[in-house]
Formats: sequence, C-alpha cells, structure tokens
Amino acid sequence: MSLRRLATVFLLSGLAVVVTATPAAAHAELIGSDPAKGATLAAPPQQVELTFNQPVTLGAKPVTVTGPDGTSWTVGTPSVAGPVVTAPVTASGPAGTYNLVYEVVSQDGDEVTGAVTFTVTAVANPPATTTTTTATTTEAPAATTSAAPAAARSTDDDGGLPGWVWVLGAVVALAVGVAVALRLGRAGRA
Repeated sequence: MSLRRLATVFLLSGLAVVVTATPAAAHAELIGSDPAKGATLAAPPQQVELTFNQPVTLGAKPVTVTGPDGTSWTVGTPSVAGPVVTAPVTASGPAGTYNLVYEVVSQDGDEVTGAVTFTVTAVANPPATTTTTTATTTEAPAATTSAAPAAARSTDDDGGLPGWVWVLGAVVALAVGVAVALRLGRAGRA
C-alpha cells in the first residue's frame, strides 16, 4: 500500500513540475500582420500592424521596413495595445519585395525578432518637400522614434515572472513531494 502512495506522490510532483514549467517556455509568436506575409500590394501601406499570441512590449528597434534597393521607409512612433503593435510608415523606393523586420519583448522578458516579406507593385515615392520648414518637420519624428521605444519598454512592462522563478517553484514542489512521500512511507511501516 505504501508503494502505491509513493507512486502517487511522485506522479503528482512530476505533474506539478510540468505544469509550472510550461509558462517559462512561452515566447510571443507572430500570428498575423498587415500587410500579410507574402502579400502583393498595389500601393504601399500607410501603416503596418503586427499581431502576436500574447501581449508584448517594444524592443530597441521595434519596426523597420527596407526595400529591394536598401531604401528604408520612414517609420513613425510605434504603439502597443496588448498583443498588437501598430506603426505609421511613409514609403519610398521602387516596386519590389520589402522586408518588415520587428523586435518585441515577450511577457517573460525575452526579445523576439522576425520578418514579414511582402511585395509592392507600384513605385513608392515619399511626399515632396518644398520648404526648409517642412524638411525640419519631417526630421523631428525620426529623432523621437529612437527615444520612444526605450520609454515604451519601461512603462509598458507588465511585470511577468522570469523563467528562473518558474524553475525554482518546480524544484520546491518536487522537494515537497519527495518529503511527503518519505513521511507517508515511514507512517505506512509503523
């Protein structure tokens, strides 16, 4: 009878380890985008949107878009609403294949990077600037774009537990299970 109890305690302890360790391995994954991966667009988009399977925060370079000739699109300040990252873009460059590269931070604190490739069939020309004032206005958002991700990272942190906490919890649960099994084993013999 005590062998059956010991086996039950070990089974429950093992189950506790598996259940508590699962969240530590979970990273954000891209589940959708606009433009979609492999999409062909007649005109360049005015914004890009990335949807993940869990809430994320912005990485150091949250969104960049580059074209076939190496031209980079101007990306405005990205915003995060739970699992959705949205960024306004100003397209420039020839028709062809474009890469939207993203960097976000999972709930567990790990950086997640990836790319979405899409095609634009029309030439993307940025709006013409006619005065120095307009050119200065165009450059100002680029300076704030680099500062915004760091601010977003520190204020949007959801306080998720790091992976080592989950592993430590699993080890403690296993130790408690072994202690209970040994105690039950001694009680069964007495």
